[in-house]
Amino acid sequence: MNVWVEAARPRTLPAAVVPVAVGTAASVASGTDVVWPLAALALTVALALQVAVNFANDLFDGVAGIDTEERVGPRRVVAAGLVTPGAMKRGLAVALAVAAVAGLALALLVTPWLLLVGVAAILATLGYSGGARPYASRALGEVSVFVFFGVVATVGSTFVQTGTLDALALVVSIPVGMFAVGLLMINNVRDVETDAATEKRTLAVRLGARTYGHAFGWLLVAAFVMLVPVALLAGSPWPSLPVLALPLLAAVARRSRKAARTEDAQAKGAAYVVALDATARLQLVFGVLLTVGLVLV
Repeated sequence: MNVWVEAARPRTLPAAVVPVAVGTAASVASGTDVVWPLAALALTVALALQVAVNFANDLFDGVAGIDTEERVGPRRVVAAGLVTPGAMKRGLAVALAVAAVAGLALALLVTPWLLLVGVAAILATLGYSGGARPYASRALGEVSVFVFFGVVATVGSTFVQTGTLDALALVVSIPVGMFAVGLLMINNVRDVETDAATEKRTLAVRLGARTYGHAFGWLLVAAFVMLVPVALLAGSPWPSLPVLALPLLAAVARRSRKAARTEDAQAKGAAYVVALDATARLQLVFGVLLTVGLVLV
């Protein structure tokens, strides 16, 4: 695999695709015809920011010595010496530039106020694991992911189509954000021991792997429960279509439990990769079914 593709962490990209798809579908549910160039620009912003977050995390954690050869799970290219910090800085700059250009185009086509949202998103990207006090080390990573890859991305994707803040989009952004957080959580619970050893105080480190793992499971259950108010607000049962993904939720539960109970460090890392794949698959299927359900309202 190309090291840059590896650094972009393809398993995490559903966190960018799902909110744009669901938010665009929410605009259809409100009776708006989709303007596809606007949807494409919104998707470009989301994907570029997700890649930028991953590059920034690889860069800052690698330079800070948080990611080492002892970490379990997929390797990080800066820590592994496959990409120099300077090259990763340039890659990060390119990803942020793509997001900025697409965001500027959206602002010019929709409203200049979107520029403020874009600046906030870029600052959040850099502050996640960079700077003097990265907020991922202060147990705030989950909050940021929920806000930007849940509420902002979903509601924003509806807004660029309708020009209004839509109640349905806001409610539907909650389960979308929960799944984005879930993807982060399965990564963080895997890294509890190595993060704790380097004093990276994520929420997983503060709560402990066991408690954090239980929170991960209940969060995904809560995302399915949120389908009830979504369907009630939409006035249709179609947004409940993601219940068809419940067997995938059971698969995530099995794989994450297996990973948590594995003793050998390398085997645990491999088991968590399988659990991460299962979580990303569930997130994508849930998002696709929710998108279809909203379109059918």
